[in-house]
Amino acid sequence: MADTALRPLDSRHDLKIAFPVMQQLRPHLTSEADFMSRIERMRAGGYRLVGAFESSALVALAGYRLQENLIYGPFLYVDDLITDEAQRGGQWGSRLLRALERLARASGCARLVLDTGLANARAQRFYFREGLYTGALRFQKQFDTP
Repeated sequence: MADTALRPLDSRHDLKIAFPVMQQLRPHLTSEADFMSRIERMRAGGYRLVGAFESSALVALAGYRLQENLIYGPFLYVDDLITDEAQRGGQWGSRLLRALERLARASGCARLVLDTGLANARAQRFYFREGLYTGALRFQKQFDTP
């Protein structure tokens, strides 16, 4: 693949071009302004975005944060991983995961952690192929928001 690159998505322009791709993963995000506002708040907690580009077009992205807890110690948590629907099959997700793994190791993390929906068999197959395994079952309870 000619002219490919992975780089952080830091600027407002980067967020604007990330929104349509992220929206494919998170369709409840209907407003670009709301998306940008959420990212700014999440950055305060260490959230970062990295994008995969081919010929200057964003084709995939990952949102992540470096964290530490009593279960895992230091780890890299992948919040978001999406390849543009038109670019699937180009190994972009694999490339991003490998880059995040390198970052995790360089940051002293012992593992990379992510969640995926129980019904998302396609993503589960992808993660198994990439060497990830199921290590926990997450429980949640949703509240009505005011």
